[in-house]
Amino acid sequence: MEIILKKDVANLGHADDVVKVKTGYAVNYLIPQGFATLATPSALKQHAETLKQRAHKEAKKVADAEALAAKVSSMLVKVAVKVSEAGKIYGSVTTAQLADALVAAGVEVDKKDITILAEEVKELGTYEAEVKCYKAVKGTFKFEVVAE
Repeated sequence: MEIILKKDVANLGHADDVVKVKTGYAVNYLIPQGFATLATPSALKQHAETLKQRAHKEAKKVADAEALAAKVSSMLVKVAVKVSEAGKIYGSVTTAQLADALVAAGVEVDKKDITILAEEVKELGTYEAEVKCYKAVKGTFKFEVVAE
């Protein structure tokens, strides 16, 4: 019996896969638990259309993310911080400060999506950070830490 999986099932397949299983397994477990639906010709046609639309939307999201990554990669962001007389920063530069600096430069980015590539930013200078735009699409930008 062919079924369309709605959710990931261990040792069987991932969501949206069309798989063959024994009738009893499908009728007694997978379908009643909501893990699958019966693969009728109309359900398969609808499933194919859904996958086609999802692929189109996914391609648009990836293209938008790549454009954002390219825009971010060409930027040099300045972060102003308080420093001691010796040139050491009080505290360190955080992703929240970088997110605010990017918003000021015209790019909306969540602080959770930013990763500072240096171990710690405790001195003035130029560093790099990475922005996760979408799934596997990332952009790297430079930021300069300057005295306030």
